[in-house]
Amino acid sequence: MEINPITIRTLSMLGQRGVFGLALMDVAETDRNIVALSADLCNTSGLDRFRAKYPDRFFNVGIAEQNMVGVAAGLAAAGYVPFATTFANFAALRSCEQVRHFLGYMNENVKLVGFGAGFSFGMFGTTHYALEDVAALRAINNLVILSPADGLEVLKATHAAAKINAPVYLRLSGVMNNPIIYKSDYVFEIGKAITLREGMDVSIISTGSMVDSALKAAALLETDGISAEVVNMHTIKPLDVYAVEKACAKKLIVTVEEHSKIGGLGSAVAEVLTSNTRRPIQIILGTRNGYLHAGDFQYMLESHGLTSLQIAKEISNTYEEVVK
Repeated sequence: MEINPITIRTLSMLGQRGVFGLALMDVAETDRNIVALSADLCNTSGLDRFRAKYPDRFFNVGIAEQNMVGVAAGLAAAGYVPFATTFANFAALRSCEQVRHFLGYMNENVKLVGFGAGFSFGMFGTTHYALEDVAALRAINNLVILSPADGLEVLKATHAAAKINAPVYLRLSGVMNNPIIYKSDYVFEIGKAITLREGMDVSIISTGSMVDSALKAAALLETDGISAEVVNMHTIKPLDVYAVEKACAKKLIVTVEEHSKIGGLGSAVAEVLTSNTRRPIQIILGTRNGYLHAGDFQYMLESHGLTSLQIAKEISNTYEEVVK
């Protein structure tokens, strides 16, 4: 797929789920071992075109997510590269034991795609919000966890997942008309974070849908005289330890994720900081405790303090305390 401004805009309009479907088509053209599995969510997971073009490489296992992971593992053992897709909440939690056994313990080359992570499904409510998926899966050995920031990065991450001989959890977040983070082509490397904005005072380490909010928060902080670096941690596991250690030169480290504050990106960064002698103050921004009433995507972000304005205010207040 040629990367140009028109392509990037199109990818943004499609949202991460739609882009994934196109990306898998792109990968499948050159690798006949690529197959796709769905838990009765073909269109929802962006695989309608894939099914039409490659009917013999698409498998709908029905509403049976645990079985889907097992079938995908069998296909991987036979030499295929399966992408198994369903709601992120069901992929990570309902199928957690199967993921641990087949992807972790047996180390099968399965790509588990969890779409609709965070609050993407709006009024579907808590049953469909994936707010604990990274926490559940991060402890599983051998599993790579990718969390792309925009449409172009979904394309890059899908290609990277297909090439690496390892089990992968691809976490897709946000809604259609995803904000554009990358306005031109760039190099994506699993396990290597990307600094999107330089800053001297604060390091904001973000992932997925929150990368855009972090960039906007940094711009707001600049008007208050606070210089904020923004890092896109697109790979939550293996974490880019060097990027975290580099951020320790700042007075304050902030992690922002559309996920529970417990067990996700914030916890992963905190684990690195515990062994660093230059350990700065850390703020972990994520979803609040409890299960709030359902609402649309923007409403849920506001309810959990995850808009750019709320993030900037939280950082500004803490920074003032740090520099006193």
